[in-house]
Formats: sequence, structure tokens, C-alpha cells
Amino acid sequence: MLKLWNQEAVDWRLALRTEMEGAGSRLSVEADGKTATLWVGLGDAETVTAETVRRAAAKGIKTLKGLGAKTVVLDPAAAQTLLHQEGIDAMAQGAALALYRPRSWKTEEQTDMTLYMESALPSEESNSLTEAICLARDLVNCPANHLVPADLARTMTETARTYGVETEIISAEQARALGMEAFLTVGDSAGHAPCLIVLRYRGGAPDQAPIGLVGKGVTCDTGGYCLKPASSMKGIKGDMAGAAAVFGALLALARNKVPVNATVVIPSVENRIAPDSFIPGDVIGSMSGKTIEIGNTDAEGRLILADAITYALRKEGVGRVLDIATLTGAVVGMFGFTTAGFLCNDEAYCTDFMEAAAVSGEQYWRLPAFDEYRKMIESPVADVSNVSNDGCGTITAGLFLEAFTESHPWLHIDIAGTAWVDSPKWEYQTNGATGAAVTTLYHLCKAMAKEA
Repeated sequence: MLKLWNQEAVDWRLALRTEMEGAGSRLSVEADGKTATLWVGLGDAETVTAETVRRAAAKGIKTLKGLGAKTVVLDPAAAQTLLHQEGIDAMAQGAALALYRPRSWKTEEQTDMTLYMESALPSEESNSLTEAICLARDLVNCPANHLVPADLARTMTETARTYGVETEIISAEQARALGMEAFLTVGDSAGHAPCLIVLRYRGGAPDQAPIGLVGKGVTCDTGGYCLKPASSMKGIKGDMAGAAAVFGALLALARNKVPVNATVVIPSVENRIAPDSFIPGDVIGSMSGKTIEIGNTDAEGRLILADAITYALRKEGVGRVLDIATLTGAVVGMFGFTTAGFLCNDEAYCTDFMEAAAVSGEQYWRLPAFDEYRKMIESPVADVSNVSNDGCGTITAGLFLEAFTESHPWLHIDIAGTAWVDSPKWEYQTNGATGAAVTTLYHLCKAMAKEA
């Protein structure tokens, strides 16, 4: 957490300037004999947003880190003048996220830069969101052998309870009694048992139906018998970024006591190869009663999410459903690593989501859901196929999940391109997990609190 500067000796001051063209890219240095100041350009004052400030601050911090700075004071004057508290928050968050380092198992750790804020501090809400993003990054960056489903469940429940969140873990045996065959088909044959993680935050009225946040929690995804190529194997530990996103958002809601009810449901499994693992051509059941033909064992995320959605609707009584997952490689082909795709069956819900994204600064693009796409997941032997028979992989993956939403308002987000970057696309990212969607989900739920 950032401290207010109290005239301690520092190496550098980081300040922002609107007179400099090229937002976030123009830098200049001034020195007064004691402390050098790095100025970062914001561009035209009339076009400055919180995202501009966030990126400029991160750019400055990374530059100072490269120069070997150990202590830095952030001067938020320009951001505060333009955007008030929002500007202070954005500057602090951009700087903190740029300094993020994943946990290391090295025997010697490097020391972190010390940051101070001059004259004003970020809000508690902003601090909680920054910490939630970093926690989501930590989970996604964690090696798979240090984060099996039971580890994920323990970490989430222990942390959530400290903020008054009700927790429950549904074991494989309990899931079997509930008829969650799609979920168990993926996780049952792994060496580490699957579990369903349920987190309930009740900040709203008792009669307010909670929003259901369903996050994919595959802690290790080999692809099963449809084995992934070796070149992509190092990233298979991050196939639980959807779970990390909903968890981070819920923690921020609880810490800030947002008056809304939200239930997180995370199906957590490993998708490995074993003698009794599922194979293409299998036909399985699901908690909903629908049957599913398996076309590809690497399309496992939608199977576990289908049962988790049914659980959220039938057992948790959620009113709206939002599922989020690193679901398809096809979304990267469409949008690269800066934009996530989404589908939605409710216009008001879609509007709320896009307004939340505008606040967070994250980029999303709505995908079409024409009837001909639904025909692509028809099966001759089951109610639905888990893969398309004619392309449109991202859209059809989402529409597969729509088949389990029982006509409730629903929104599906595919963050396969935005949850992880080998090379940062935005200045406040670092190599690895990004913490994608935490802030957008938080602001979506916060907006729902105002509507209630």
C-alpha cells in the first residue's frame, strides 16, 4: 500500500504533464540538485482519461525501474486537477501494477522499489481493486504443481472468510449426487480431485436475487487425449484466469461493502490424460439433464462451466448469470491480446456491462449470436456437441453455454487473449497474468447495486 510522502529522501519524483504531446510516450528529466524529476506526457488535457493516467504512470515507473531507482514519490497534481480523486487513483494503480512481480521460488529475491504519494492518497476502493488484480495475477501465475484444485479452494475460502464471505466446497462425491456428469467427466480421472468452489457475498437486500459469477477453474489443462502442442504447454497453468477474475471481483465487493448480492461458482479441475479419461465420440450427461457429444477433449472448459451454470441457477437462485473463461484460441485470432470477446442475450445487461468496461478501461467486443451459429453445435446423437462442426469457435463455445442458462439474462466473456501476455500490451502489465476483468466485473456488480 502506498504511503503519503513525508519529506523522506527519495531518488526520483514522477510527475505528469499535459503540455507534452504523445500521451504516455514523451519523457523528460529535470534535476534540482537533490531529486531528479521524470515528467511523462499526458497529451491534450481535454482527452485525458483515467486510462491515460494509468498508462502514463506505469510508463514512468518502468522507466525509473530501468534506471535503477529505489525510492520514488508520485506527484498526482496534474491527474488530480484533471480528474480529481479518479486521477489520483489511476496514477497510483498504474504505478503499483507496473511494479507487480509474481511469486518466485528463487533462493535470492530482488528488492522492490518503494513508492510514496505526494499530497494525496488513492481511495480505499482503488487500493482494494489494485490488490484484487494482483491477487488474481498471483493465482494465474502460480505453477500447476503448487495450485491443484484443493489448493485453489483453500486459498480462496480462507481469504474470502476474512471479509465475511460465506464459503462452501462441493466435493466430487457431492457433485456426483447432484448429477454433475459434465463437470466430473473432465476432473474425475485426474490425480487431484475436482471440487466446486462456492462463495456468497450478501451485501444487498435479503430478497435481492444474487448475480451469479461463474469462472472457469482448470488449474492444469493438457488438452486430454486431444493433447496440446508442446510449445503451448507452459501456459496450461493459467487456464483458471476466469476463476481468478470472479474471485478478485468478489473480494473487492466485500472489502468495499458494496450493497449487492453476488455468488461466485468456480468448477475447479485438472484436465489430464488417464486410462479412463474421456475421449472424442463419448456421449455424457449433465446436471441440467441435457446430453453432450464430445468432439474434442480440449474443449473441456465449457463442460465444467455448463454444470456450474446449472448449479448457480438451481441451487443458488441467481437472477443473472455471467460466465468468464480462457475458453478458445479462436478469440485471439479475432482480437489479439488487447480485447476480449463476449456474448449476451439481454440488451440491458449488455449496456450495464459496457458501461462497467468504460469505467475500468478494459476493452471488449460483442459477438453476434445468429441462429445459424447454434446449428453448428447440433449433434446427431446428443442434445448438443461441445465443438462446432463448421468453425466460429469462439461464438459457438459461448452458445454451447447459453444452452444451459434456462432463459435467464446471461453474459459470456472469453478472456483467452487478455488474461496472459508474454509481452505487455499496456504499460501497467507485466509478463504473465494480467488480472483481466477483475475491475470490470466489480464495476458491473456495483452498478447493479445502484439499480436495486
